Amino acid sequence: MKHIDFHLDFISPYAYLAFEQLPRALEGLSYEVAYRPILFAALLKHHGQLGPAEIPGKREWTYRQVLWQAQAAGLPMQMPSAHPFNPLGLLRLATACGPNRYVCETLFRHAWRGGEDAADPARLQALQQQLAPRRDPASQEVKDELKAATGQAIAQGVFGVPTFAVDGKLFWGVDSLPMLRAYLEGHEWFGAPWDEAAKAPAAVSRVRAG
Repeated sequence: MKHIDFHLDFISPYAYLAFEQLPRALEGLSYEVAYRPILFAALLKHHGQLGPAEIPGKREWTYRQVLWQAQAAGLPMQMPSAHPFNPLGLLRLATACGPNRYVCETLFRHAWRGGEDAADPARLQALQQQLAPRRDPASQEVKDELKAATGQAIAQGVFGVPTFAVDGKLFWGVDSLPMLRAYLEGHEWFGAPWDEAAKAPAAVSRVRAG
């Protein structure tokens, strides 16, 4: 049985789509999943990047694309009333509960179904009462655990969400699900071709503005 670490942030519509489609995408295979809430904004800061919703043009495209993908997959999905939103309340609640599939499903659907404010304090309080976490989401212990999980993900090479980590290999994005399935099925491409694909030298490099 293969072990998959699913790195996610509830702010990401692509992570929601990947979460909902994962069981069907890997149907019939032997695997287990550990859900790893991390702070996407910290990944962006580490790599000096803006998020898709922070770039005019890309923002609009992202929202159109994810809603198209959802309807194509037959998944309910509505944009929250404001996006991006602050996901820390959801991430800390997931961490405090112990992020199993039920917890993550509840939080993803809170954000991406119904079109309401995902960070509304009253809604977050209702979620906390529903999930009854064994630890206080506002505790320093939970905050430190989320920060550490994000740092560990960065150290492992994670640069975006959703990312699936298995056997030291990283599969990024909802569109990587077929690739992940092929790896779990033992496809021969994940030997030498996988390694060779990353060896192309860079012919030009842009200097990041300070």
